[in-house]
Amino acid sequence: MADDELLDEQRRFYAARAPEYDEWWQRSGRYDRGDDDRREWHAQVDEVEAALTAFGATGDVLELAGGTGWWTERLGRTADRLTVVDASPETLALNRERVDRADVEYVVADLFEWRPTHQYDAVFFSFWLSHVPRERFGAFWQLVRACLAPGGRVFLIDNRDGSQSAPNVKDPVVVEYRPDLHIRRLGDGSEWRVVKVMYDVDELQGLIAAEGWDVELDRTPWFLFGSARPRDPGVA
Repeated sequence: MADDELLDEQRRFYAARAPEYDEWWQRSGRYDRGDDDRREWHAQVDEVEAALTAFGATGDVLELAGGTGWWTERLGRTADRLTVVDASPETLALNRERVDRADVEYVVADLFEWRPTHQYDAVFFSFWLSHVPRERFGAFWQLVRACLAPGGRVFLIDNRDGSQSAPNVKDPVVVEYRPDLHIRRLGDGSEWRVVKVMYDVDELQGLIAAEGWDVELDRTPWFLFGSARPRDPGVA
């Protein structure tokens, strides 16, 4: 499942989905499940945002898989310098429009191939780790470590396993759930394979710790989030 063909299809899916992506975040269109669901969604997003604010993404900040820019806006409130990397120029175009700041550096690059040119005080990624195949989990955390300056920290956000707002409600874009994989359908009817590794907090915390990180994750019913920093190599 982790071959280059699948990852290329995933990249092309997100480029094609760029005009639709914000419907999911704004709970509109196909994702509109009524006012109660929308209020609960925003309450949980507010909880995650408060945790990010408390984390304090200051100094030279890197956002991986920046998407359409909702979190980029928030990082821009605290970062002294902000770099955003994403594989999709279509998505970054929407990010630029939303953030509307000349001092944000945008880099179009495949995160499975990209390497940093310098180190950062903080690295942030949201709803990306679940799109990293399990076989590449360790390599991804090696990349994140390479991005961090001494004393640097990480903040991450993602979906939780079993994170539907009701047990019988499924994501309307997903037409088939497979182990660590979704088959997704866009508004034009096209279908795509997308890596989707659904973690819950305890599993993910253990996996990150096993890669040599001190990690502290929290959860809402729909999201997992938290921070990590590289462990001193002398600490068992």
